Amino acid sequence: MLRTILNFWLQALLNAICPGFASVMLSDVVIPAVYMSYTGVDNPELTAFYQSGVAVRNQVLDNAFTAGGTVVTMPFWNDLDPTIEPNYSTDNPADIATPNKINAGTMLARVVNMNQGYSSADLAAQLAGSDPMQRIRDRFSTYWTRQWQRRIINTFVGVMNENIANNAGDMVNSVALETLSGQTSANMFSRAAFTGAAFTLGDHFENTVAIAVHSVVYKRMVDNDDITFLRPSTPDGNLPIGIGPVPFFLGKRVIVDDGLPVIPGSTSGFKYVSILFATGAIGYGENLPPVPVEVYRRPDEGNGGGIEQLWERKSWVIHPFGFQFTSASVAGLSPTLAELKLTANWSRVVVRKNVPVAYLITNG
Repeated sequence: MLRTILNFWLQALLNAICPGFASVMLSDVVIPAVYMSYTGVDNPELTAFYQSGVAVRNQVLDNAFTAGGTVVTMPFWNDLDPTIEPNYSTDNPADIATPNKINAGTMLARVVNMNQGYSSADLAAQLAGSDPMQRIRDRFSTYWTRQWQRRIINTFVGVMNENIANNAGDMVNSVALETLSGQTSANMFSRAAFTGAAFTLGDHFENTVAIAVHSVVYKRMVDNDDITFLRPSTPDGNLPIGIGPVPFFLGKRVIVDDGLPVIPGSTSGFKYVSILFATGAIGYGENLPPVPVEVYRRPDEGNGGGIEQLWERKSWVIHPFGFQFTSASVAGLSPTLAELKLTANWSRVVVRKNVPVAYLITNG
């Protein structure tokens, strides 16, 4: 509201100083506060990653923004060491037991500050017969939701790369061949391949709640008749518009995303990476930047035809449990999607079975 009032008085001042310089501000048509409420309809809480319990809103990460800076430190207590044998009681006063202690650890997460803008010429809307800016406004929230999911996937690709490089791939079960020749069903997705990945978690294998797969892998799951579908629960019993039955595999929610890695074999063919998640595999927090939405008009551009711009800004922390983001190879103030995948930027800080993720690599 304050911005709208300021725009009004600024326009009045410009009209008084420069008669004929009048232009209608986009913010006079689209009120940012109302627009922000509208864009909130499509948010991370509506994604399969969130609904499956894989991604969890973390209050610590939300609060981290108040401290400023680009790095968030998250301390945690390690568990009691089960390998330490207990003391055995005696009746001798001279037998003095020595108490043990627990150790603390830290995870480092990185803040990402992003923005995106779109513009449209008034003449383009006039000649097209429809308003491109309206389409942009309608799809902007979906754009950010997809970016949120891309950051999750790229984060876990980086974690996998670090695990293969530094921990002998103890989170990965690969049944894939490097060549197209010789591939059999043993190299494809199967229940045996899935359990091989799940059991890299040891006795925590049952904690997995979801699996993210490429559509090529999902097709094999469907062909194998391994998919069951559950209908989302609604008060009237009808499916929400645009939402179909939810696929499950062995009780695990299936997330289909072609953004998952497809790795060329060393000679031919492809390897597909599927990711198994346990609850709370990734935490996220977000904060509203000082100006989350900004609308802008340049009446002089387009040789006076007028150009409208719409900008949105986001501040997120998206972090996998059990790892530190080392920032060893980050060029700017915020890690890019490509930098999230780099081995050098990740380091595991908990034992393997406490990391709520596992990987399966197949040829399809």
